[in-house]
Amino acid sequence: MNRKIGIFASATNLLGVAGFAISMGIGASLFWSYLTSIVIAFSFVTLMGVYAYFSEESTKAAGFCALAFGAMYALCNSLVYFTQLTTVQHGMLNGQATALLDFQEFGLMFNWDMLGYCLMAVSTFFIGLTIKATTKPDTWLKWLLLIHGVFALSCFIIPTLGIFNKDMNGAGWVGTLILEFWCLYFAPISILSWIHFLKKKES
Repeated sequence: MNRKIGIFASATNLLGVAGFAISMGIGASLFWSYLTSIVIAFSFVTLMGVYAYFSEESTKAAGFCALAFGAMYALCNSLVYFTQLTTVQHGMLNGQATALLDFQEFGLMFNWDMLGYCLMAVSTFFIGLTIKATTKPDTWLKWLLLIHGVFALSCFIIPTLGIFNKDMNGAGWVGTLILEFWCLYFAPISILSWIHFLKKKES
């Protein structure tokens, strides 16, 4: 069952990442971008749980850290996107509430979103430490996870600098380009995770 959960979580995560990339690329409704982001968050924390379960005794602490940071990421980002799908989409905001809760205003919700991705990056770094790479796919997987941890620093610093704000004068395409790059980077992690768990023996 544990192996099957890992396979399912990997496949679901890949679908979420692909759906997110496509929805942004074709300029689809924000609804789909937010929904697929929640899919990514839910499948990611499940994936970290399975990785932590299969980690060796010597790397259990790293696995537990990865799961904890992954859970914080999932909660943080799910709250952000669920707020957009419900409160914001239904037009229940006005004035200062809009500035705080509407993701497109690059305010509180955007900053929490960036914090979430910071936590996600920390999580992938720790889970990368648990992987014993004995094959080429696992070696790629391990290094992609570890290097992904570098994103934590930029995701933490960018909100403090106020680089993104509602007065960007149509430069939102920069953010879209960055997210598309992230999708291209993370999709192989989902695929390699799927391969990783396919080869795992059930325990």
